Amino acid sequence: MEKKEPAQEKTCYSNEELQFFKELILKKREEAIQNLELLNAAVAGSENDVNDTAPTFKTLEEGSNVLSKEENSRLAARQQKFIKDLDAALIRIENKTYGICRVTGKLIPKERLMVVPHATMTIEAKMKQGKRR
Repeated sequence: MEKKEPAQEKTCYSNEELQFFKELILKKREEAIQNLELLNAAVAGSENDVNDTAPTFKTLEEGSNVLSKEENSRLAARQQKFIKDLDAALIRIENKTYGICRVTGKLIPKERLMVVPHATMTIEAKMKQGKRR
């Protein structure tokens, strides 16, 4: 009887798998750019005309605008970081290093990459990192 060698653990994704993730990331990137444009437009154009309302409501409205503008600015900053992270993931795909945990060197499960396509660590590595802080 022939001895079977233990199955080797996969160390990188195939070209087909990388292409799948590239398309997923490009789609998410396009959506993120559209969201960023909407947020930037909301920040730039959140000056509602309140000239014809009572002074009390005008003050409340202006306070609401400032809060909304700050929140939109924060969301826009997060969206910019997300786009930057997606761009970095696209570079890793081109370098064929996409999906490899930067801490353990192991392959990040597909399920995780489907949810967080710009992930650079396995859940285990991320949990250990969180405990050290």
